Amino acid sequence: MTIKVAVFASGRGSDFQSIIDGVEKGEVDAQIVLMITNNPEAGAIERAKTHHIDYLVIPWKKYENKEEYFEVVDKELEKRGVELIVLAGWMKIIRSKKFLEKWRGRIINIHPSLLPKYPGAHAQKDAFEAGEKVSGYTIHFVDESLDAGPIIYQEEVDISGCKSADEVAATILEREHVGLPKIVDSFAKGKYEIKGKEVKYVKRK
Repeated sequence: MTIKVAVFASGRGSDFQSIIDGVEKGEVDAQIVLMITNNPEAGAIERAKTHHIDYLVIPWKKYENKEEYFEVVDKELEKRGVELIVLAGWMKIIRSKKFLEKWRGRIINIHPSLLPKYPGAHAQKDAFEAGEKVSGYTIHFVDESLDAGPIIYQEEVDISGCKSADEVAATILEREHVGLPKIVDSFAKGKYEIKGKEVKYVKRK
């Protein structure tokens, strides 16, 4: 069953691109109906244009009240019948209880560390400076916590040969591009049941 997906991206949009590629190759049973960015300079915009995907730039600073920001976002999602929201390099915290409550179990985020280790915006740098030999990425449901929602999937990545935080980021990102499309596709083929922090996948018969 093809699902309608919205992607939120703040930067280059390479994770966004991995989902686009999966859809175009027939590996991800989804239709990307919208890309939303808070950043008018985001590289994700060009990717959306190239692949004829509807996109919206909704500047973060325009709305002091973030409940209002996400009311605008919610209307756009509803208009397009969105079933799953993917935060792919979205660099803003969703501070809207109403929005999070409404979309609970239907918003996922990809984070470049093996959570609960190294939450926040500098995960790769933190892992490098701590001398980690292995890091990775986590795909999790989004809730009111910071990078601590129920975990869907994690993959370990060997970073022992990395000479800088940037190299750590690039090494992990390469694997993100493999894992994220698969998880998006899994939502089309089944459902995730959440009990507390536990997540169970039930494949559709």
